[in-house]
Amino acid sequence: MRTYSFKLILFAASLVILGSADAQTKKRTTKKKTSSTSGYSAYGNQGNSGSAYGNNSADTTPVKKNNTAGGSAYGQSYSAPGRDTTLPIEVVRSTSGGLLDSTKMSLRNDAGIEQDLIKEKSPLPYENIREDDAVYRVRVWREIDAREKLNLSFRNASTEDNGSQRFISILVRAIKDGQITAFEGSDDRFTTPITADAAIAAFGSGYDTVPKYDFDGNVVGYQVREKAIDPDSIYKFRVKEEWIFDKEASRLFVRILGIAPVVGRKLSNGEPIPNSEGPVWWIYYPDARPVFAKSQVYNPKNFGARMSWEDLFESRMFSSYIIKSSFDNPYDMDLASIYPNNTLFRLLEGERIKEKIFNYEQSLWQY
Repeated sequence: MRTYSFKLILFAASLVILGSADAQTKKRTTKKKTSSTSGYSAYGNQGNSGSAYGNNSADTTPVKKNNTAGGSAYGQSYSAPGRDTTLPIEVVRSTSGGLLDSTKMSLRNDAGIEQDLIKEKSPLPYENIREDDAVYRVRVWREIDAREKLNLSFRNASTEDNGSQRFISILVRAIKDGQITAFEGSDDRFTTPITADAAIAAFGSGYDTVPKYDFDGNVVGYQVREKAIDPDSIYKFRVKEEWIFDKEASRLFVRILGIAPVVGRKLSNGEPIPNSEGPVWWIYYPDARPVFAKSQVYNPKNFGARMSWEDLFESRMFSSYIIKSSFDNPYDMDLASIYPNNTLFRLLEGERIKEKIFNYEQSLWQY
């Protein structure tokens, strides 16, 4: 009896051990497989451990990568049409709009009177100042902002027989006609002359390449079109001048040396670069005086009493602010470099420089 009971207990223990081993085997075989890759996909990439758009994470089908130009960034394998380099390319110059706008001449007198005086006007010669008599000289750089009310004449959008009356258009037209020489904007000492095409290209207009189609929609060639430059986007002008005290005449004289349009630089996508404004090119003002003498300034009160641009500059009929001077400036720094984060201090320092020049002349007199 004892032998039979012992055998029965041994048989039961064997069944328990076999059942436990079988359960462990089933547990291992039904365990869910996980993908070897990790990370979540927001656009349904397959093979990841999780997807934000309901893709099966257990699917291990590889994604076909797109190596064709112009393809999508989301795994689509379509190919963008490539440019056929065998087709002709035509360069189209801008002939209308912007600074290069062509003007038609009036076939009749577009005025109630004959306007011959402005065509024959020439600038008055400067009074000669001997070097020994120039006992005081200060060099000043200032900027004219055409958005100010007093300077709106610089943005006059009217058109006359000699073209657009904007100041920047007058400058560009004179450079194209060879009446004025433009100098590189990086050096205000007029050291490097540039061509008219280089002066226009310095504004950074750029080019656009567009395909040409026939009536069946086939590409038959390409056109490289020059982008038009918006003249209203050029509204700042830098003036370099010297204030000279002549002891023989006992008075201050101002001599403008150069004028430069100022624009801000942009990235390739059109985004402006902060604090990147600078001169595009310089013109030598004494060379430009004959051109300015024959160009009239808009007068909002009386169309018959318009002055010339040469009169405007010589009479100081513009508003400006000083950005740099030779006063206490051994490192040749402008006010923006001295006060990089405070525009108010720049304006106040500019006013202090202007007052210092004025007080020098006044202090020579006794009342």
